[in-house]
Amino acid sequence: MRNNEDRLGTKSIDGDAPPQTKGAQAGASFSFSTPTEFVELPSAGRYYPEGHPLCGKEEVEIYHMTAKDEDILTSETLIKKGIVLDRLLKNVLVDQSIEPNSLLVGDKNAILIATRITGYGEIYDTKMICPSCSKSVSQKFDLGIKEVYRANEKDIKEYGIDMSDAGRFDLTMPSSKVVVGVRLMTGVDEEYLNKMSENRKKHKLPETPLTDQLRRMIISVNGDSSGEMIKEYVKYMPARDSRYLRMTYHKVVPDVKLAQEFSCASCGHAQELEVPFTVDFFWPRD
Repeated sequence: MRNNEDRLGTKSIDGDAPPQTKGAQAGASFSFSTPTEFVELPSAGRYYPEGHPLCGKEEVEIYHMTAKDEDILTSETLIKKGIVLDRLLKNVLVDQSIEPNSLLVGDKNAILIATRITGYGEIYDTKMICPSCSKSVSQKFDLGIKEVYRANEKDIKEYGIDMSDAGRFDLTMPSSKVVVGVRLMTGVDEEYLNKMSENRKKHKLPETPLTDQLRRMIISVNGDSSGEMIKEYVKYMPARDSRYLRMTYHKVVPDVKLAQEFSCASCGHAQELEVPFTVDFFWPRD
C-alpha cells in the first residue's frame, strides 16, 4: 500500500462528469491525496489481447475507497441499471483506460475484494442459510484469508488442455466426443447473462442460466464457430458433457478463492464453504 502524499490522480463520482483531481488542496498549509495499493491479478496479465492495458501485467493499482465512492454505492439509478459495481471499479482504478467490463471475471473479483477491504476492512459480517438446519444465521468471514488460484501444470496435463494466450482452449467431450472450443469469460459476459435473466423474468419465461452460460463460454463445436451450431449443440448437449466442461472450466480459470470454515450457531453444523457475496458485501449493516 502507498500513501502517495506526493501523488495526484483522477476520479469522478458518477462517471459522467469530467475526471476530478484525486489529490486535493485544503488551505494554504495542508494537502492530501487518496492512498493507493496494488492488487495481484489471478490471470497474471495472461489471456488479455495485445493492446489491453493489463496484457502482461501481474498487478493493477487501485485507489482506496472514499466517501465519494459510497455515493456511487447508494445511487438508486446505478443500482437499478445494474451497473453500480462497474461504476465503482471504474472510479477506483488508477489507470482510467481500463474498462471494468473488459476484465476477466477472476481479476474483477480480486479487485472488488481488495476495494471492499480498503473501504470497510477485512471482516465481512453477513447472514447465510445453514446447509444442515436451513436457518438464517450470522457469520463473520475474514476477507484477508484468500488465495489467488491459478491452474497448475498437473491439472492442465490431466485434462489435456492447451490454454492459448487469448484465454481459449479446446476440450474433447467425454460422451459425445465433440471437440469444443471454450474461452474465459469477462465482465461483458456477466452483464449479458444478467440481462438475459432479467428479460426472462420480465416476460415470465422459464430461466435457463446453465444453457445461457454454456452458449456464452463455447466458441466452436468441431471447429465450427457459427452461433447456430453452438446453439444447436448446447440444446442437445449430454449432461455428462455439460458437467465435464463446467468442472474443467473451474479447474483452469484464474480466480480468487475464498473458502472458510462455517459454524452454525443454531445446530452446531460446521463445514468449509465458499464465502457468499450478499448485499452486505458493499453495504455493511454496521
